[in-house]
Amino acid sequence: MKIAVPNKGRLHEPTVELLERAGLHIENGANRKLYADTVDPEVSILYARAADIPEYVADGAADLGITGLDQAKEADATTLVDLLDLEFGSCRLVLAAPEGGEIRETTDLDGKTVATEFPNITYEHFAQRGIDPEIVEVSGATELTPHVDMADAIVDITSTGTTLRMNRLEIIDEVLQSSARLFAREDVVDEPKVEQLRTALESVLTANGKRYLMLNAPEDRLEEIREALPGLGGPTVMDIAGEGMVAVHVVVDERDVFETITRIKKLGASGILVTEIERLVE
Repeated sequence: MKIAVPNKGRLHEPTVELLERAGLHIENGANRKLYADTVDPEVSILYARAADIPEYVADGAADLGITGLDQAKEADATTLVDLLDLEFGSCRLVLAAPEGGEIRETTDLDGKTVATEFPNITYEHFAQRGIDPEIVEVSGATELTPHVDMADAIVDITSTGTTLRMNRLEIIDEVLQSSARLFAREDVVDEPKVEQLRTALESVLTANGKRYLMLNAPEDRLEEIREALPGLGGPTVMDIAGEGMVAVHVVVDERDVFETITRIKKLGASGILVTEIERLVE
């Protein structure tokens, strides 16, 4: 089973970190070779440009791929199945035009020129609205094209909008919201190893922002403490040595930890321990 991952760029480090946290340690990929082994002898890594990963998976060079939704949409790889939103690499593909110019909304671009690195997505966006601009494909510095009379507007990726503002461009429409996704080819989706990998990655995402809370509680106040715990499901309660005390274990959201500890201490809880969670399978 081969997983294609970005060989560089903003998605590379978060992807490698996620694989490591999921227990899929990359053994010989420090120099970003074309291929790398993992601790799982059935799984190897294929390094590729993020934009090429959908095609690699669709053509069978890899079975799974991690790349942005924007790249998969642009590749128009109909045999890819979106298995999991990996919750990083969030960005937007937007339509932008010069500030204070004549282009104020999408319909103003009928018969005009739009520059982009994403011609397929851009064409589909306008076609769905019955608008027919000339779409010019560029390979970089898209935000400069309106200022050198190459285009009336652009469709480009933005995370914060800072680069657009620096180039005196304003957003007039949102084309696509994107993030890193786990993709698989249709013919391998039902294979056990694919489900195993998906579950491993999902368990890391589920654990994000969660904490494991352990405490000793007076048995006669257990119900009150139960009600004070905003846990993931009911807490686990175990008898411990000593009269009238029980051990309580529960998973809580990180943002609830401070207030929860304050409440349960007032109810007699003691020996409170909070730990991070690496993975959580629901």
